[in-house]
Parts: sequence; C-alpha cells; structure tokens
Amino acid sequence: MIVLALIVLALAVFLFWKSGRQRQESGVPNGRIIYSDPELWGKAEKPFFDVETQLTGKPDYLVKQDDFLIPVEVKSSFAPTEPYASHVYQLLAYCFLVERASGVRPPYGILQYRNRTFAIDYTDEQKGALLELLEEIRADERIGEMERSHEESGRCVKCGFRDVCNHRL
Repeated sequence: MIVLALIVLALAVFLFWKSGRQRQESGVPNGRIIYSDPELWGKAEKPFFDVETQLTGKPDYLVKQDDFLIPVEVKSSFAPTEPYASHVYQLLAYCFLVERASGVRPPYGILQYRNRTFAIDYTDEQKGALLELLEEIRADERIGEMERSHEESGRCVKCGFRDVCNHRL
C-alpha cells in the first residue's frame, strides 16, 4: 500500500512539474487565465469596443495578475529581433480596450511569438502614440483611397485582399 501511495505521489509531482514547464514555455504570464479567444478552437465571442475611438478587438488571452488584466497576443511566427511595430500597436490597442472596459490600466501586455516572449509596457507615452496613430488612420480614411505600400512584397503576397486589389504586385 505504501508503494502505491509513493508511486501516486511521484506521478503527481511529475505532472505538476511538467504543467509548470509547459506554462513557462507557452509564454503566458503567471496568473489566472480569465479569458482566451474561443475563435482559436471554434465559437467567437464579442470583441471589446470603444465608442469614442471606434476601436474594436480582442486579445488571444487575458490573464488576471493581482488587480490587473494583462492582454496576451500570440503570434505563430518566429520572433524578430525586436517586435514588429504593427504587433506592438495591436497589443497597445488591446491594452487600451482593456483599460476602457475595466477602468484599470494594465501595466503591460505580452507578445508571444513561437520562440520568444516580449513584455510591452503600456505607459502614457505608449497610449499617446496609439491615439496619434488612430488619428492618422482616421485622417487617411477621410482622404479616401490611399496609395498602397509595396515596400514589403511578402505582405502583398499574403494579403487577404490580393484577389480584388488593383495595386497587387
């Protein structure tokens, strides 16, 4: 009987260690996951929406740490040396939306690439940069049709509008 109890105890310790290691490798920060994007495996939930900025979106995960909700965005690609600006702004948008919805500013958000994790601070300066970018986008929308950027041909090739775009490469 004692041998069986020791085997069960050893198995429990091993499984606990393995789950901690998998969580660490996933890049999701410590804390209780209170939201994960169900679109990753089926039914989509309603995204966050801010009436004032008309910004909408939903992170892949929200992790509760102390009194904060930390947005986590998972990217399937390998990490660049530094996160792409578009990925950083996407994460900042989620931080902004979480702040607007909860009334509590997250101190940072997480960008999880396949092989590396970045913590991106959500400061007043970062929030200001996001709001400036949103204003630039709104100003461009008021102008009408914009010239397409062809500086990154790979983005054009992977674009979802490629079949109907008259500017495609």
